Amino acid sequence: MKIELDVHTHTIASGHAFSTLQEMAQAASEKGLKLLGITEHTAGIPGSCAPIYFRNLYVVPRHMYGIELMLGAEINILDCNGNLDMDEFYLNLLDLRIAGIHSLCYTPGTVEENTHGMLRVIANPYIHIISHPGDGTARLSFEPLVLAAKKHHTLLEINNSSLKPCRNKTEARANNLEILRLCKRYEVPVILGSDAHISFDIATYGHALELVAETEFPEGLIMNRSVEMFKQYLAAKRV
Repeated sequence: MKIELDVHTHTIASGHAFSTLQEMAQAASEKGLKLLGITEHTAGIPGSCAPIYFRNLYVVPRHMYGIELMLGAEINILDCNGNLDMDEFYLNLLDLRIAGIHSLCYTPGTVEENTHGMLRVIANPYIHIISHPGDGTARLSFEPLVLAAKKHHTLLEINNSSLKPCRNKTEARANNLEILRLCKRYEVPVILGSDAHISFDIATYGHALELVAETEFPEGLIMNRSVEMFKQYLAAKRV
């Protein structure tokens, strides 16, 4: 399968990643991508970006080394009400908005409570992508999330990093298989995310593609195949 984009990556600005923005862009170009998304962690993750970082994104060229850049954030979902750690002023400054649950800054609840909060985030008109919903950090009911993603034009991510054995996320494989099977049944597109924290991992989707093959997931529903298709899907969810 041809891959044109990877839109979930981090640079040294996130505090626990290891390549600069220019190193990431150059590596993406060398890998033959057309579009790279850099989505730094927001302030709920210790050592990550202060709000002023996102205020200054306008200084960065959106084309570099022959590829297009989209600059945004991986915003933290804080609780079962779907509250985020970034307000509308800063959300409006971003090219791309991903939201995800991270154990360092999430107050968990029951399956029903967690799912309720995630449904609110999926319905949030600012949010384009839900990062690693299947990684097991919070217990979730996936069928309502898939149906909401279809209704609200929000992409669910199949996160390659959370599937790595070294991450020891024991529920990730089964959860992501369930998400893929549900998305296949309801014809809901997904996006593969490398979650690269170093340039070498950009567009590395091996573990995710194993699950794609196992579920015989339709290539036509994988947004990484086409920048044009990805942008059209995002455009349908304008704030």
